[in-house]
Amino acid sequence: MERTITLFHAPHSRSGAARILLEELGAPYALEVLNLKANETRSPAYLERNPMGKVPAVLHGDALVTEQVAIMIYLADLFPDAGLAPGLDDPLRGPYLRWMAFHGACFEPAVIDLALKREPAPLSMSPYGDYDTMLATLAQQLRAGPWLLGERFTAADILWGYALGWTTAFKLVPELPEIAAYLARFNARKSVQQIAAQDAELVAAQAA
Repeated sequence: MERTITLFHAPHSRSGAARILLEELGAPYALEVLNLKANETRSPAYLERNPMGKVPAVLHGDALVTEQVAIMIYLADLFPDAGLAPGLDDPLRGPYLRWMAFHGACFEPAVIDLALKREPAPLSMSPYGDYDTMLATLAQQLRAGPWLLGERFTAADILWGYALGWTTAFKLVPELPEIAAYLARFNARKSVQQIAAQDAELVAAQAA
């Protein structure tokens, strides 16, 4: 018997990327919706699931997977026929994992420091070096296009497309031509539009 996939999700949060990925994979899943404004991710019941009190989280049978990048890798590997993750023997596997890890290890720390107006750590201690180098490295990869790995669309593009959407909206990342073009391609996907509409409905329901 197949194990059930449950996604713990809050609209307008990082978990949106995992939800888009599940749609792209055509994966059957159950949705557990949490209200961030009601602080439901800090409830005792949810903290028992994920002591970090964050979304997304995925429960697959008895296996709990947390951390956005780990969830994206896990789910894409779980459905290899969808083709959203290069296999272990694929030459693109290394670059794919590079850009997955770059998101969590470099991009997010850099934009959070920028958002909070914090001085980055010295270069020898900073996980991302400096913001300008981080952004230039990403922009160079996007210029090659149309996707992070060239012609092949993968789960990495869902992670990055979603992240660049909110970081450009909050002016944490400039809308460079290559970033704007990448986002236009990403936002044109049916899954992205579908989840955006459904999340808008969830937000309205939670506000009511």
